[in-house]
Amino acid sequence: MSSVFKAKLIHLTPILASLLFGVVCTFLLLTSPIELYVITPFSEDISGSLGNASYFVILVGAGAFLLYLLLKRKSRRLITLITGFAITTVTFMLSLIYLLAAFSGFSSPYIEVFILTSSLLITILVDFTIFRVQSRIRNLIVLCLGGALGAFLGASIPTLSAILILCFLAVYDAFAVYHGPVGKIAFDGLEQLRGLSFSFKDIQMGLGDLTFYSMLSGHMLLNFGLISCAASIISMLFGCFLSFKMLERKSMFPGLPFPIILGLTASLLTSLQ
Repeated sequence: MSSVFKAKLIHLTPILASLLFGVVCTFLLLTSPIELYVITPFSEDISGSLGNASYFVILVGAGAFLLYLLLKRKSRRLITLITGFAITTVTFMLSLIYLLAAFSGFSSPYIEVFILTSSLLITILVDFTIFRVQSRIRNLIVLCLGGALGAFLGASIPTLSAILILCFLAVYDAFAVYHGPVGKIAFDGLEQLRGLSFSFKDIQMGLGDLTFYSMLSGHMLLNFGLISCAASIISMLFGCFLSFKMLERKSMFPGLPFPIILGLTASLLTSLQ
């Protein structure tokens, strides 16, 4: 991070773009008859929701620790293999889901072939752009992946679990940036993890930040309506700007705590009205 970095409103542009793309994806799910299954492993009571939140934090922490070990050992090929497999799987899955949602009203006998073929082509194009093309299009793809994946998670996780997952991840992020693997990965260079981060005007953020921002706004749109969704987006953008202001004095700052705390507070308050 440059020592002369100054936070400006333009730094919020890619985050807003990712959030809006997530809203479009959520709207597709909201207006489609396709059924999404709950992906959390435990029941939606207090103890089960705590288990779901712990499960997600463990998954995120284990993934970050694995990437840190591979970066430390300079296992570039293995990193590319793992990230490539993850991005390929996620892209294909999301393409299938959202194309099914978009074309669910069509009764053509070839619609399933069209959706499957289109999903494969999108996946190939995304992989080629991320791993073979040096351009700003890669950043755009990361923004779209974050929005689409967040919308899917927001639609597939019950409310109490979603709230606890976001809270636990915000706490974990604050710890991991300064004392855990996330900060060490950022120090070594997020740009080495193609498809898992984006850069914009001296700002570097991870795909996970974008995903959990859109998870919150998408969940609010699906379960509490447009006003709560708008409140979460505005509050998260304000939280991101506060985080960027902290970067004027620090070389690194966690991307989840301020946006998630403010976004959750504002959206839950509006949902009670």
